[in-house]
Amino acid sequence: MSDSSTRGLELGQIGQIAVPVGDIDRAIEFYRDSLGMRFLFKAPPGLGFFDCAGVRLMLDASAETRPEGCGAVIYYKVGDLEAAHETLAARGVVFEAKPHLVAKLPDHELWMAFLRDPDKNLLALMSEVRP
Repeated sequence: MSDSSTRGLELGQIGQIAVPVGDIDRAIEFYRDSLGMRFLFKAPPGLGFFDCAGVRLMLDASAETRPEGCGAVIYYKVGDLEAAHETLAARGVVFEAKPHLVAKLPDHELWMAFLRDPDKNLLALMSEVRP
């Protein structure tokens, strides 16, 4: 569609990300207690909401028709990837691998560490390390 109502449209900050989960209470416990995210509220029919520095995360247990592990990948920016990795691992979070270099860019290195929530949704921690 390219009419005048869409010209100049630029998408900005993410307002909300939906992630399918199998058990809303288990998912809320993981995101709140293990990852330390700020829980906002729970709503029917099986929704849980969190605040991620102004971006709302919606956990959706009503999305049970999706195959396991099929969903959004959310990348969380952290200042110190090693420290974040250690803190979450101490809380029982299991990572797929240790933090690793993904790309060397002209002005920084991009480091990531991947993990899965209890419903096998892929999550990542990312850090842009500048010299």
